[in-house]
Amino acid sequence: MKTDAFIGLGSNLKEPAVQLARAVAELAGLPDTTLVAQSPFYCSSPVGPQDQPDFINGAVWLSTGLEPHTLLDQLQAIEQEHGRERIRHWGPRTLDLDLLIYGSRVLNDERLTVPHRELPQRDFVLQPLLDLDPELTLPDGTTISALRAQCADNRLRQLPPPDYP
Repeated sequence: MKTDAFIGLGSNLKEPAVQLARAVAELAGLPDTTLVAQSPFYCSSPVGPQDQPDFINGAVWLSTGLEPHTLLDQLQAIEQEHGRERIRHWGPRTLDLDLLIYGSRVLNDERLTVPHRELPQRDFVLQPLLDLDPELTLPDGTTISALRAQCADNRLRQLPPPDYP
């Protein structure tokens, strides 16, 4: 059985838009997984330390047969392939992949919280999710559109489509 999973993507190092484009292709190639849709990319101010470049963010909608923790392992493996280093909380990174929503599942353990706990406060996550599915809701029935309407602005600006594969 397949589950709809929504993945947030972010980067602010080493050609961030290229990092995200590569990650989308890698996510589309995950086992037992189909890429349903990809959002536009957005630029936003960093959350946390401001002594770093702006971030490029986006999201993808996957249909996957992978269980949540297996999918998380795959996301972390892709991050590692992109040279992800966890040096500073909310610090710069080559690639950040977050499992935002996994069907109607609610999980909260030492490795994974779904829906993602920071989702309601992140316009750079909410807007790409709305681009993917304007009717998307969290398992508790909260609509992404309602969260987006209440979310503080983080200087979010949509980027033009990339001119590379």
